[in-house]
Amino acid sequence: MMPRMNRLLILALVWTGPAFAAGPAENVLYVTTDGMRWQEIFGGANDERMDLQDAYLKERFWRDTPEERRRAMMPFLWDVVAKQGQLWGNQKAGSVAQVTNGKKFSYPGYQELLTGFPDASIDSNDKKPNPNVSVLEWLNGRPGLQGKVAAVGTWDVLPFILNRERSKLPILAAEEPIREKDLTEREKAINDLRRDTALIWRDNPFDSFTHHSALAYLKRHKPRVLYIQFGETDEFAHENKYGDYLLAARRVDGFLKELWETVQSMKEYKGKTTLIVSTDHGRGNGPKWTEHWAEIDGAENIWIAAMGPGVAGLGERKNAERVTQSQIAATVAALVGEDYNKAQPKAGLPLPIAR
Repeated sequence: MMPRMNRLLILALVWTGPAFAAGPAENVLYVTTDGMRWQEIFGGANDERMDLQDAYLKERFWRDTPEERRRAMMPFLWDVVAKQGQLWGNQKAGSVAQVTNGKKFSYPGYQELLTGFPDASIDSNDKKPNPNVSVLEWLNGRPGLQGKVAAVGTWDVLPFILNRERSKLPILAAEEPIREKDLTEREKAINDLRRDTALIWRDNPFDSFTHHSALAYLKRHKPRVLYIQFGETDEFAHENKYGDYLLAARRVDGFLKELWETVQSMKEYKGKTTLIVSTDHGRGNGPKWTEHWAEIDGAENIWIAAMGPGVAGLGERKNAERVTQSQIAATVAALVGEDYNKAQPKAGLPLPIAR
């Protein structure tokens, strides 16, 4: 008879299986808010930019310390995510998170964060189909994930970034209405409001439509991987409207809270879902805070937050190893038990979230 220790070892191997056979999470919510600086994420409102004579803004965002100000701007991020998960990118605390594409603007950033590697040929925000396969497209072809991956975004370039024609991913972007065979009353209301609300930016409707459309999709289709893209933070920053930029960030925080509370109320998601939040690029410093392109120093610096199964509760990372935007794609895959690096060797390795 086989020795007992050897039999136990064989049983352990049978149960654990090969690497990436099962992920720590069954589902992933991946959310980005365009062009949101790490400086405000970790320090809150800046007194050099915010009009302290504006009583409305001062009441909502001004506090005595950076820690209080950041919590006033994004209470869910700091009261929940920071306590249960991890945040990278506070350079004042020795934590660096950066893009690697060198371009420091949107399409190259989304290309990097969704495929796991930079592509020098992606050098504009033009509506050109991305030749590269994103982690979302790849996951949608994996066993058990077919038809369980989707994206909802504010920017009208998103369908090109994810190459909707080739990928066949369900993508709802910009002014596109919710298209279902039998619309619920809520879905009809979202479509009516989307149609009848004025556009400030021709390519980027308000984030509220993206949020409520994403919630509707989540409840109806119950995807295992859902990417959600918000855009107001970048639009208001470009216009040098600092107060509106802060208010947009506060709304995103509320969206995150509602998304998280929604998934925790659903049996398909409760205790089985990991949330990742980041941005596509940073912004400059001082008067250049409104800008981001290759020549803008500091626009390469970003931030990343994560919470849920597979993410150790280490809070704000300090004196940590440098992480990059290119690592997020493989992280999303690893969380649901898939080895994206084996399929795409150019992609960054998963983030060190388990420690």
